[in-house]
Amino acid sequence: MQHIDKIFKLHNILRDRRTPITGKAIEEKLECSRATRDRIIKYMREMLDVPIVYDKYRNGFYYDHDHAQHPYELPGLWFNAQELQALLACQHLLANVSAGILQDDIAQLQSRLEKLLSRTPGVAKLDISKFKILNQANRYHNDRVFLDIATALFNGKCLQISYHARSDNQHSQRDISPQTLVRYRDNWYLDAWCHLRQQLRSFAVDRIVSVALLDENADIIPTDQLQQHFAESYGIFSGSAQHMAVLNFSASRACWVADEHWHPRQQSQWLNDGRYQLSIPFNDHRELLMDILKHGAEVEVVAPEFLIEAVREQLSAMQKIYPGR
Repeated sequence: MQHIDKIFKLHNILRDRRTPITGKAIEEKLECSRATRDRIIKYMREMLDVPIVYDKYRNGFYYDHDHAQHPYELPGLWFNAQELQALLACQHLLANVSAGILQDDIAQLQSRLEKLLSRTPGVAKLDISKFKILNQANRYHNDRVFLDIATALFNGKCLQISYHARSDNQHSQRDISPQTLVRYRDNWYLDAWCHLRQQLRSFAVDRIVSVALLDENADIIPTDQLQQHFAESYGIFSGSAQHMAVLNFSASRACWVADEHWHPRQQSQWLNDGRYQLSIPFNDHRELLMDILKHGAEVEVVAPEFLIEAVREQLSAMQKIYPGR
């Protein structure tokens, strides 16, 4: 941003004065021409909403102290054109990840960013339609619940939640200490310390029926402990990895799978016949089983034996649905 040093200098001059200052005096203090002075004042008025007023009777500039934002302070963040474009792109991505969350605030931010960008010389308007996000299997959640969770998380406070579990269709009420909000496979999860179970648990946000902010400070679990509990095993299921799945992908499918990241501690190797072997630590096999089955005949489970048997059971059940004719 051009003349940023002069913008700060002029702001400090006007902020500390109680009487108008002439344009000539501004030029001397900023060590600039009249044209540069006019460009700086125009930029501050239009881009930063600075309440600079010119008093023709006293032939000088001053800050309007009746302005709604008094005393006026310059924004704390400054961006060039590329940064503004990146911010608009991020705003668009955020709006698509969770439509509805902070919708009004994001819309206001987008409007201001577009205004700043439109007045930046030589920069094309960002075409947001060039960014596309296809959400798949994302589930509805209450935006108010999400925002209350985020408020408790950022302020280090406990929550009381009413939770409807899918696994057993049971309703429960419990106090929790929020730790981390996780976006996983197009849905939100809350990692938290459950005071009822005295354990770390992961809650699907879309299954949290209601929340109440509590005054008590949350118990904060060390990051390394959270990492060990939630990230050691495959997928969303937590706990220490007790097993290692060994999968052999066909040569034709290997071109895709070799570039995929399934787990932080995965191991891989190319086999002599062109197949690709992937080894993945896991605890609960249910999610891993679903990901194996979507590859159909392009993957072979080598180990462990109970995972091979789980695949056989699924294939047998599918054959009953689609019997030979």
